[in-house]
This record gives sequence, structure tokens and C-alpha cells, in this order.
Amino acid sequence: MAEERSLEQKIVEQRKEKAQKLKELGYEPYAYNYNVTASAGELIKKFGRHKDKEERENEQLPEEEVSLAGRIMSMRVMGKAAFFHIQDGTDRIQCYIRRDTVGADFYNQVFKKLIDIGDIVGVKGKLFRTGTGELTIEVTELTPLTKSLRPLPEKWHGLKDVEKRYRQRYLDLIVNPEVREIFRTRAKIIKKIREFLDKRGFIEVETPILQPIASGAAAKPFITHYNALDTDVYLRIAPELYLKRLIVGGFERVYELGKNFRNEGISTRHNPEFTMVEWYMAYVDYYDLMEMTEELFEELLDEIFGKGVREIEYQGVKLSFKRPFRRISFLGELSKKTGLTEDELLHDEEKVLAKAKEVGIEKAEELSHFKRVQELFETLVEPELIQPTFVIDFPKAISPLAKEKRDNPELVERFELIIFGREIANAYTELNNPEEQEKRFRQQLEERAKGDEEAMEYDEDFVTALEYGMPPTAGEGIGIDRLVMLFTNKDSIREVLLFPQLRPEKKSEEGKEEETCESK
Repeated sequence: MAEERSLEQKIVEQRKEKAQKLKELGYEPYAYNYNVTASAGELIKKFGRHKDKEERENEQLPEEEVSLAGRIMSMRVMGKAAFFHIQDGTDRIQCYIRRDTVGADFYNQVFKKLIDIGDIVGVKGKLFRTGTGELTIEVTELTPLTKSLRPLPEKWHGLKDVEKRYRQRYLDLIVNPEVREIFRTRAKIIKKIREFLDKRGFIEVETPILQPIASGAAAKPFITHYNALDTDVYLRIAPELYLKRLIVGGFERVYELGKNFRNEGISTRHNPEFTMVEWYMAYVDYYDLMEMTEELFEELLDEIFGKGVREIEYQGVKLSFKRPFRRISFLGELSKKTGLTEDELLHDEEKVLAKAKEVGIEKAEELSHFKRVQELFETLVEPELIQPTFVIDFPKAISPLAKEKRDNPELVERFELIIFGREIANAYTELNNPEEQEKRFRQQLEERAKGDEEAMEYDEDFVTALEYGMPPTAGEGIGIDRLVMLFTNKDSIREVLLFPQLRPEKKSEEGKEEETCESK
């Protein structure tokens, strides 16, 4: 490791010298701009990367020169000529440079001696095809734009060290084209979700990230201090209560797409900073949202995989998104797995505790009754829900913001969409009775007093808002990160976050960074 660092430092010093020599020769090693007239991606899309001999006979490439800028990713020097590839934000394209075209001084003194793999350059020239049929730019002018002081990974076509990929995402994006594609897909998904909601009359809003009360979800918050007001505030765990205030205020269809923060563990499924879309819609219930969710998935599949595609492969398993998605009841399915009746699941604390211990739920005796019920479901039922499934009608005690089920007041009108054993969406018919909401908040305070750090705080102003009257409403939240995992066939949430949270790197005695081992 020390030898590798020493070698890299030597290369850095050599490249600093090259940057200085470029400057002495009149070239700016860190340029201000460059006139770009084309991209690698559009040229390859228009003319094709490779064509066989028969196709090339009738092909007419444009006579005018094109200008591109990008990073040199490979180089093969053959005396008086050289091939190299440059990569821009769209693709990679081959270039051919000859001494006789650009001049002997430039070719020998600048290109061969001062330009390295990793440098960013501008190239100007005409398109042609090589003998193998590869689309290539014959360079008439090359302009150094940015000198790369550090070498790219030795095998430039693939940075494989997972730890390094996440810590140095910029390097990962340079050398791994498939990683760039993940984040293009992520951008498409977010754009399509916005389009889906916008065309249905929703307006996008922004609610506070710093909140005086941590509420809207069952989670442990991050706490910080607001100096100007001399008070503690919380990074939001959910925007829910603010969005519902807007429904009270007369905005009947609102959504927010943004960051939430939960002070929980880091794993392949969880990042403490994550992206969600939440929307709220007046005069509908959770049945309407189930249909709306199916419609959203249809439009996302059309956008990412092609019109009419309703089946995709994820981690070697075929998933079908044909409507309607399967629907199962929370208690009904848990009853099948535990052998306990629905009534026992709701009321028999001893039997539920015994079952929780039997299946190995950690510290089961310290959990509240309904926390045990929830843990049983997440342990026994959720992992087996592979195909898209709506789990409906949760116990009221674990759903403090949802409206009671019409024919069973011990349950609420709530669903979770589970795909491949993971919660993708959570939604419910919203509780709009202020007296019942106040009662639920007080029950949450009791749970918090017993040691449940994830129990919601009492939000007095939200209860006041409900007292002015909130129309019948349903709301839903979808985790963007897990959605992107699903549509890019990735099993770790870190793969779909540009900059995932990681443990700090340990320092060796010499103060150098050492590798740390993240849980996978």
C-alpha cells in the first residue's frame, strides 16, 4: 500500500511538471472554455459506432469538422500517429491524430510528451471510419483543457474496489459507464413521477427540513441546535404533517419530492439520508391510491423499459406488474404464518410474546405488544412477498395518522406496497378527526415514556389545523432510492446514491487513510 502511494505521488509530481511546461509553451493547463459543436453520444447515435464493409460503401459522412471535448480514456501511440478515445458526458469516441496533420512540434513536444490518459482535451476534426469500421475523428486540432494530476485506475475500464467506488464516486463515474447509466435512469424516474403528478393537477411544494417537532413517521430523528432561536430542531423524518396542513389550507392536491433523515443504521436497504416523494389528495381514499399506484408503475415501466412492458427481471427473479396487484390483509397473512388467530394477534400479549421469542426477534420482551406484532410481520411475511403486493388494513396502534377502517375500528385503512420483500410505498386514508388524532398522539407519548424512541411527538399545531377542518384525504409516500434499485437491478441502496453515507476511514499511525469494511 505504501509503495502504491509512493508511485502515485511520483506520477503527481511528474504531471505537475508537465502542466508547468504546457504553460511555458503557451497552453493554459486549466482552461476557461471550449467551443463544443457535437457530442460523442449524438454522433454515435446518428452514424453508428461500427459498420461492416458493405454498409460503409454507401455511407456518406459529413464534410464539415466537428468539435468535441472530453477526457482521454485510452491512448495507443504508433510513431508518427496515435489513436486515443475521449469520453464526454454522453459516450466515448475514438480519435486519430497524425504528426503530419497537427505539425511535428505539437505532436512530438506536446501530444507525446505532455498529454496523458485522464487529461481533458478539446478535439476538432472530420469524421471517418477506420479499416475495422469504427467511427473516428481525424484530429486537425487538439487543445489541452485540464491537466489530470492523478492517474486513473490502472485498469481504466473498471474500478472494482467497492469501498473506493463509494468514497470516490467521481472516479467511479469516470471509469464505470454502467454506473453513470444508473443515475441517468434515476433522473428519468424522478422526472416521470413529477410528470405523472403534475398532469393530474398536483402542485409541487416545499416544506421545512428543520422542524421543531419530529413527527410524521415512526423514526429516530437527527437533532441540531438553532443558534438564533436558541432551540433544538430536528432534521425532518417526513413532510407529512406539513403537507396535510396545506390540504387544510385549500390546496387539494400537493406533493413534495425531497430528502428525509432518520437516525438509524446503515445497510444495503437503509441510508440515513434518503429521498421520498409524498403526495396528498383530497376526496379520495386508500382504494383510489392503490389504483393510482398501479398506474404510476405502468408509466414508469413504459419510460424505463419500453411501451407495454409489464414484466422485468430483478436479481434473477421475474416480477410481473400486470394489474391488479395482489392484495392481502396484514392480520390475515400474519395469522397464517404464526398459527395465531387475528383476535389473538390483536389482544393476547402472552401468545404474541411467545411467538416473537420462538422466531428469534431480538429483545422481544422489551417491545410493546404491537411492536412485536409488527416485527413478526416483517420477519415472517414481508420477506416472502416477492411479486408486487398491497398489504392492507394495519392495526391502528402502529398507524397513528391513519383513519379507522370502516367496518373494524381496531384497524386502519392503510397499505404498504411490498416488492421483493421490501417496502416501496406506504399510504393510507388520512385521519382527519382532530379529537381522535389528539388521542392517538397522547398514546404515542405514552409509548415514548416507556422507552420507544421512534414514537411520534405530540404536534399541537397540527391538531389545531385539523380543528379547522381537513377534507377527506388520502396520502402516499414512495421511497425513490428503493424504486431506483428495483428498476436498475441493484441489491444495495449505495449503488443508487451518488454519495452514500459511509463510516469514517480509519487512520494508520502514519496518518494515512486505511480501508474500512462496510456491512454489505
